[in-house]
Amino acid sequence: MLILLPPSEGKAAEGDGPPLDLAGLAFPELTRTRERVLTALERVCAGREARAREWLGLSPGQTGEIERNTRLRDAPTLPAARLYTGVLYDNLGLADLDPERTARSVLIFSGLWGALRTTDHVPPYRLAVGARLPRLGALAAVWRPVLTAALPTEGLIVDMRSAPYAAAWRPEAVRVRVFREQDGRRTVVSHMAKATRGAVARDLLRGAADPATPEELVKTLLDLGYTAELNGADVDVIAG
Repeated sequence: MLILLPPSEGKAAEGDGPPLDLAGLAFPELTRTRERVLTALERVCAGREARAREWLGLSPGQTGEIERNTRLRDAPTLPAARLYTGVLYDNLGLADLDPERTARSVLIFSGLWGALRTTDHVPPYRLAVGARLPRLGALAAVWRPVLTAALPTEGLIVDMRSAPYAAAWRPEAVRVRVFREQDGRRTVVSHMAKATRGAVARDLLRGAADPATPEELVKTLLDLGYTAELNGADVDVIAG
């Protein structure tokens, strides 16, 4: 089982490890594209502030993120397992899970790095996959061919990514959708969806089960106490 996660806008303030080693990250086939995206990001952020904010979709209050992006090669790093914060990661609690299993079973997607294992060391940064960069264009389109060639497709793939990150790699996968049900009607609530996906991922990684099919995934979730059902290629979870 491989669980695909989005990153989060919230990140740790700073790292405490060695400087970035692009060649040392998982999936060395992505190194060339990582270098291209990083260089383009550095150039944008070294230019006029207003133009950089426009390219990156940042507000005036996020100016510090632009300056940070100019120092990524020399900034202290930290493992991806500690880098990302926010609702999904608060509920996932990677620090309390078996690091070997999470390193094997989790991929975190990124507009800058493509895809990371939880053990990959990178510095805090700001670049959403929905951004466009000069000479590169839309990042999802930049990443799609190289991710398709590099990433594993064996076994059950459980996709918990948001739509912009899902656009960067489209394997045969089971999407986890989260709904709230009231008076017979189901509605999507984004904040609750992030929390529920984090909790579902945590329980899947913490348990002994290793589902190999969508049907086995639903059975595992039911055994874990979730209300879940298979709906075509999706697993729908009803949050309380």
